[in-house]
Amino acid sequence: MTTEGYFLTVNGSADKAFELRSFELDSLTSGQVTIETEAFGLNFADVVARRGLYRDAPPMPCVLGYEVVGRVIDVADGGDNSLVGKRVLAFCRFGGYAKHVITTEDACVVVEQEPAEELLALSTQGVTAYYMASYLTPVRQDDIVLIHAAAGGVGSILIQLTKLAGAEVIAKVGRSEKEPFVRNIGADHVVNYNESDYIEQVKAKLSGRKLDVSFNPVAGSSYKKDLSVMGAGARMILFGGSELGKAKFGIFSKFNFVRKMGVLIPVGLMMNSRSILGVNMLKIADEKPMVLKACLHAIVELYQKGKLKTFVGGKYVHTELANAHSFLESGRSTGKIAVFWNA
Repeated sequence: MTTEGYFLTVNGSADKAFELRSFELDSLTSGQVTIETEAFGLNFADVVARRGLYRDAPPMPCVLGYEVVGRVIDVADGGDNSLVGKRVLAFCRFGGYAKHVITTEDACVVVEQEPAEELLALSTQGVTAYYMASYLTPVRQDDIVLIHAAAGGVGSILIQLTKLAGAEVIAKVGRSEKEPFVRNIGADHVVNYNESDYIEQVKAKLSGRKLDVSFNPVAGSSYKKDLSVMGAGARMILFGGSELGKAKFGIFSKFNFVRKMGVLIPVGLMMNSRSILGVNMLKIADEKPMVLKACLHAIVELYQKGKLKTFVGGKYVHTELANAHSFLESGRSTGKIAVFWNA
């Protein structure tokens, strides 16, 4: 069938990068479904891909997007026909910025009439948070955790999940107006990296104690800083490199990014009983789809039971895609940014 989507056609600024084009959907293969999209979500990885810095992005021209809310309109032969007509929240491996999306049955969860902009926060961001905090290395009672980008989509859910587990939370933000937000959703302490060196602020909050978990999507210079306050049994979870996303000098910035992180010596981790864990949800989706499915269903259940809230950073119609991208890129957003096909 013929549909439309926003193609990334050139790297650079949001107002020049995307073009609405018609294209033909592929035929369904075993286990796949077609979804008529109501809305799709934005993630910072989309911004990185637009800048040409995301190596997992497909070659241009391509349709970005990891998540949609919509209705299933077709299933492959032998599939679950009961899904047809159902409203779902679904992952997709790119392709989300389109009016119709093909994905797998296992990447979908049936939802009711909850707002699409709230549901979209549970997909890439919510599942990433749940996988890190509740599946990969569960946070425990009385753990002290540091959450970078705490007012963002992943960060706001991490605060809630770690507080549900009984942790003490240090939330890192870059704007003073975000401090009340993270406190209201459970953060015990807040540090603002634009006021002074954040690690000195963290040390003050720790009062001689050590950090148990760092949820770090920044990497670069923050890697060594976090490591310096981690104690025995501590885990640093790296799930992004946003410091590289701010780089302006191409390959030289990439080398500098790596230099700041230094050389990892495994025996040092063993001797100090510390762990460094890398998370790339695309790889989990490719190689462990049942893990992704389990995390998706678990996070949606927490939301539907009222144990977890999602937060909306902005609602846009599809013709405002460039504005939505620019707002996410600015760092001013708090919570999920959703783009709707209809006003």
